[in-house]
Amino acid sequence: MVLTMSALALLGLFLILLLRFKSLGVGAALVAVLFGFYLARTGAADSVDQIMTALSDAIRDFAN
Repeated sequence: MVLTMSALALLGLFLILLLRFKSLGVGAALVAVLFGFYLARTGAADSVDQIMTALSDAIRDFAN
C-alpha cells in the first residue's frame, strides 16, 4: 500500500505540531506562512516546485 501526501499538507502538519509543542511562536509561524505565500508568487516558485518534485521522487525511489 502506497501512502501519498501532498507537500503542502505535510508542511502544514509540521507547522501545527511546532506550534502545539511550543517549539515555534505564533509570530514566527505567521512569518513562515507569509513567506511561503509570497514565495509562491515569485519566479522562484517554479524552481522550488521542481526541487520538491525531485526530492519526493528520490524518496519514493529509495523506498522501493
